[in-house]
Amino acid sequence: MHDIKYIRSNPEEFDNHLNRRGLDPMSEEILSIDKARREKIRKAENFRAGLNQQSKQAGLAKSKGSLGEFERLRASISNTKEDAQKLEQEASKENRKLEGLLLTIPNLPSPDVPVGSSENDNVEIKRWGEPTKFEFAPVEHFEIPAVKPGMDFTTAAKISGSRFVILSGSIAKLHRALAQFMLDVHTEENGLQEVWTPVLVNPETMLGTGQLPKFAEDSYRTEEGKWLIPTSEVPLTNIVSGLTVDEDYLPRRYCAHSQCFRSEAGSAGKDTSGMLRQHQFEKVEMVSITKSSESENEHDRMLRCAEDFLERLKLPYRTVVLCTGDMGFGAKKTYDIEVWLPGQEKYREISSVSNCGDFQARRMNARYRPKGVKTTNFVHTLNGSGLAVGRALIAVLENYQQADGGISIPDVLAPYLKGATSILPNGEFVDI
Repeated sequence: MHDIKYIRSNPEEFDNHLNRRGLDPMSEEILSIDKARREKIRKAENFRAGLNQQSKQAGLAKSKGSLGEFERLRASISNTKEDAQKLEQEASKENRKLEGLLLTIPNLPSPDVPVGSSENDNVEIKRWGEPTKFEFAPVEHFEIPAVKPGMDFTTAAKISGSRFVILSGSIAKLHRALAQFMLDVHTEENGLQEVWTPVLVNPETMLGTGQLPKFAEDSYRTEEGKWLIPTSEVPLTNIVSGLTVDEDYLPRRYCAHSQCFRSEAGSAGKDTSGMLRQHQFEKVEMVSITKSSESENEHDRMLRCAEDFLERLKLPYRTVVLCTGDMGFGAKKTYDIEVWLPGQEKYREISSVSNCGDFQARRMNARYRPKGVKTTNFVHTLNGSGLAVGRALIAVLENYQQADGGISIPDVLAPYLKGATSILPNGEFVDI
């Protein structure tokens, strides 16, 4: 959500920010609606102010027995009330129009975000590890012999349709181990509070984080009007919706392991093989709520939390800053972490870590009260995958595949798998 006061004072600057996102100027249209709204409010207030004087005059005429003058004034009062109510209704209509328009405009990019139109214009800022070398031709995760017994797309399609999977046996346990590993590190080392959240939320909650109204087609809606969350960013961030908290309350750092649901609208033909792009998947999500002065440092801290998992798993990755044309709707700046997938011989996204500034907070009306002052400020909200569990599973399977079709287990995951060191080509664990 955007601050209309800022747009009034800085229309050219606002349009320049939109231009960096590849969007046409919008300040003229916004301010035209805003001007019409404010003019109707002003006129309605003038009518309301005149009612007091007319009421006094009517009372005086009645006390003097001037019934004709009294009736004339009473009729005038009635007409004035109708005129004021009509203007207020028109102003309310203009206000809904203005809010509806502002809700569809993405966040303004930070000045240091590179300008670009697509992922090709993203800027790499870090690379860790070397792409895994093999003495054989590596294959994609779903083609590894050890994976096939525990990754069933055919039965999932029979039950639910395309872009679903059933995990079982050692693969399901490895998937669960990854999520548990992430939660333990977040809560025991990174200072995040674990939260278990609903996966069904109301429209106001989706509106607060920016999924509605613009991206309704990307999510699933129930017949009762609830929405399945595309990520636990949605309920975690909305914990502070409608609240004004003391400065000492911040920062709040949350993590949650949840099911996520996305319709993948517009992704027809993309990543149709394997479990890289599914309608139902799992993530361990990070959300931070901070003061405005702390959000940039918090952004960098969250990025390191996500990168650290890949380093512990010894998975090669690179980190990029998304350009203005590739950033998400609610972000002012985003880092993407891309893990190396030998089966595809390319880096693929495994985490996006975004600073949304006060964009979501304005939609949610989430504020904090600085010490020693009466005014309040909007909080800043940040979110990031820490990590996408399914994609972490894919990365482990592909980078740790063996020539015989088996899979080695990363050392950090062995404690979560009763000491298992590998998965045999037949899909069974090998213990120490």
